[in-house]
Amino acid sequence: MTRMSSSPIGRLAVGLVPTLALTLGAALGAVVVSGGPAVAQTQVQPPPIAWDERRLERLDRNVRRLERALTQRNAAGDPVIIEADPEVVALMGRVDLMDQRLSDLEATLVRMNSETERLTVELEAAERANRDLIGRLDALTRQVAELESARAEAEAAAVADTSLQPRSPSGSDTGDFDAAMRLVRDGDTAAATDAFELFIVTWPESPRLGEAHYRLADLLAGADDADGAVQEYARALRGWPATNWGAEATLRLAALLMGTNRNEQACQALGEFDRRYAERASANGRARAGQLRTQARCG
Repeated sequence: MTRMSSSPIGRLAVGLVPTLALTLGAALGAVVVSGGPAVAQTQVQPPPIAWDERRLERLDRNVRRLERALTQRNAAGDPVIIEADPEVVALMGRVDLMDQRLSDLEATLVRMNSETERLTVELEAAERANRDLIGRLDALTRQVAELESARAEAEAAAVADTSLQPRSPSGSDTGDFDAAMRLVRDGDTAAATDAFELFIVTWPESPRLGEAHYRLADLLAGADDADGAVQEYARALRGWPATNWGAEATLRLAALLMGTNRNEQACQALGEFDRRYAERASANGRARAGQLRTQARCG
């Protein structure tokens, strides 16, 4: 039975048989007998073979010649068994291992390329988002600058237009207050309301500012503006002034609060009345406070 390798490495191993036989014969011929025991002379290491094209062609011819001879012997019934060279087998194993490592490296490279592509896409998306944010920030910056410019222009226009500034009809806070009170006595409530509003704007430091709020609150209450009247009564009573109109303003404030379903705040106002104005208030005022306290169900 003949076993023969059909691979190129097997063919190369078969082609090397004549060469190995010649080398073995030369080694055996180096043993000489000189009247005594055989002395093996040191074999000189041949120089390395330069495998040029001509030598490779010769090797290929020898391999083919050997294959034909083996085929003829097999056909004649004299099989030849050719064992694979262990070194060649080991070499083939190393080649397979290198192929596996190369495949692993290629798979790793594919994964790295895929990850690089993904990171590139994400980076491009981040850059686009960054450009969008920069654009929006620039737009907001321009809007803020425009708003600041418009505000500065409006302030400059307000300062330049002195006609918009409130003017005192009489030139003094006392004269303006008295003029507003004359309008109240004359029954011109609309003009009186305007007069007290102008007084409050024109004379914010006047000692009669609180009373002006009180009188304006009365006018607003008479015009059925309950919310406006509550605000003006509260401004008039800021700091709970010890004046002759303080008690009346507190009772009117409590009544308006109760009339707008704010009983808790009305009770608080009545409590301030008891603490600050009850002693100096008239009997009629104290009686009204009791009635309001009952109606508001104060504790």
